[in-house]
Amino acid sequence: ISEEILDIKRCDLNIKSNNSSHHTELYGEERLIVRRGQPFVIVLRLNSDSKDFKLGETSFTLIVETGPLPRKQSGTKFTFSLSDHTVDTEWSASAISNSPRNTVSVSISSSPNSPIGVYSLTVDQEGQKTSLGQFTLLFNAWCPGDAVYMRSEPERQEYVLAQHGQIYRGTCKRITGTPWNFGQFEQGILDICLKILDENPKFVSDADKDCSARRNPIYVSRVLSAMINSNDDRGVLTGEWVNFVGGVHPGLWIGSGDILRKWAKSGPVKYGQCWVFAAVACTVSRSLGIPCRVVTNFGSAHDGNANLVIENLYNEDGERIDSGDSIWNFHVWVDSWMTRPDLGSEYDGWQTSDPTPQETSDGVCCCGPASLRSIKEGELTKKYDAPFIFAEVNADVVDLVRQSNGEFVKFSGSTNSVGRFISTKAVGSDKRDDITHQYKYPEGSKEERKVYERAKHNNKLQQQGEVPGLHLKIKLSDNMMVGSDFEVYAVLTNNLMEARTCNLMFFAKAVSYNGRLGESCGFTSDKVTVPAGEERRVSLRLKYDSYGSVINSDRLIQLSAIAINKQTIDYHKAEKTIVLDAPEIKIKLMKEATVNKPVTAEMTLLNTLPEPLKDCSFTAEGVGLTDGKPITVKIEAVGPKQEARASVKFTPSSAGSSVLLVNFDSDKLRNIKNPCTPLPALS
Repeated sequence: ISEEILDIKRCDLNIKSNNSSHHTELYGEERLIVRRGQPFVIVLRLNSDSKDFKLGETSFTLIVETGPLPRKQSGTKFTFSLSDHTVDTEWSASAISNSPRNTVSVSISSSPNSPIGVYSLTVDQEGQKTSLGQFTLLFNAWCPGDAVYMRSEPERQEYVLAQHGQIYRGTCKRITGTPWNFGQFEQGILDICLKILDENPKFVSDADKDCSARRNPIYVSRVLSAMINSNDDRGVLTGEWVNFVGGVHPGLWIGSGDILRKWAKSGPVKYGQCWVFAAVACTVSRSLGIPCRVVTNFGSAHDGNANLVIENLYNEDGERIDSGDSIWNFHVWVDSWMTRPDLGSEYDGWQTSDPTPQETSDGVCCCGPASLRSIKEGELTKKYDAPFIFAEVNADVVDLVRQSNGEFVKFSGSTNSVGRFISTKAVGSDKRDDITHQYKYPEGSKEERKVYERAKHNNKLQQQGEVPGLHLKIKLSDNMMVGSDFEVYAVLTNNLMEARTCNLMFFAKAVSYNGRLGESCGFTSDKVTVPAGEERRVSLRLKYDSYGSVINSDRLIQLSAIAINKQTIDYHKAEKTIVLDAPEIKIKLMKEATVNKPVTAEMTLLNTLPEPLKDCSFTAEGVGLTDGKPITVKIEAVGPKQEARASVKFTPSSAGSSVLLVNFDSDKLRNIKNPCTPLPALS
């Protein structure tokens, strides 16, 4: 060792203190994980016979590198010397005074525009290089210079640090929150999230360019929207909506960790649907430091021909004709928080990305990020994929009947049935936050119509108001518990001055959440005369014997009523999707839960079906409760109107509030989840 350089014995990365100040302590203390644009402190411990370090006189150079081909030109390699103080705009370092003898404390600040990823840290003294270790650099929502900066601390806690949340499903008339474990801080998850970036085709084709682009959360979010699905690559999840043989039914998942670990071990995981794709995307985004929320859109349009209109086609007998367009009962995606320098500062803030594989963008199954501002204002030329997302929340609906001569005649339509009750979990609570106003102006308002006209390139569409004539709607019973028989009603109201007669057909079909119709479970028809100023009802009794074998785990039934007067070419339609109530899972702790001590939870569920359940199981999982893995308990068959009962033992590993999520599954009653109820604070 030259007498002119420091003889470094070892480097203390000060992991516990640094991780705490960088809000990464939940990743553990095995390695240094820091966020961009914020200083962290390392301590060089010198051998006893080393040259003394003199503040202001002794100097050395630090080198940080990331990626397989670090280059200064690509911004993946940085070299910088000690200076009097660090700066918050670029990589810099300064020695801290009053360090004990044979130690040198160095404060290092990263650029808030550096690529995220795993970095090596090296000290260079007159050409002699010494490795000081590795650290992982993440996006920083706490740093004003970072593109993902958020001003609000409660929002940072929710959208970056919260490990469990709610995903909303059902219909706009029956919105149900499904608890989900994001688990972004669970052991090994961050490595898997970085592995996803390394598996993406852009990295494979040009690693240097890809690693350099990881400075940009817009780029990273777009990569994730492609990599969470496996349609074009070795992505995380395979989508499936019909046949689940050879994989896990999407409704069985209750957390992202299990999915990500399976992917890291064996490749694409079977199977996912929209809420699963979105939940995993949220986990990965939060793990990398991008603020992210899961968003559900009720009445979500899939505009197959990109004309911003959903066309429902019927023949003269009231039967549907496939048009390529559809309206999903609900659809789930993610919003990520970032600036948009490519569009202008007015487009900063929440950006929508949709990892569910639907349509291609630039030849790949990905969607977004698109600024909520561009969607709300109908500015569909702004990147990325704004027209598709705009249609999901704001398309108009037109009902057309094909006459015997082949021509289509419009008989009904709606300007307000798409994009309703757009929902996300509220900040700091499990309440639902309606964010429809962030995506669109109030339905029917002048602003909303103006936006739609702009989006349709000034092809003016008139709002439809209620007009004199027959009006058809569907009414429901109060009790619609799965397993029961109940009545639904098609109601015809006549506000004309004379009576009207029509043929009414009332259909009930099983349906999945993405709008795919299944088998029939009820039908009735009648010739109905409605006197002037009166109403008439046609009832349809839905029996478990008819619907039990055709509904899927979503427990959805689509009701459609069509009233037809062929003489006057008068058509009316009403449609409603119902969610059958599910029995509630009850959880009881056998004793007070304390850290590092086993505790047993008893789980019960009433079988509301008039037939026995087979292949029954309870699956429980909780962050800090079940060691990051789901625990499944299988039980014997459960008779009709009998109670399923099981116990699970776990050992809590951390203090504070925790949530135990439980899923019940069986051959006939599938994927029942408990409400998101926190356990008493652990001590």
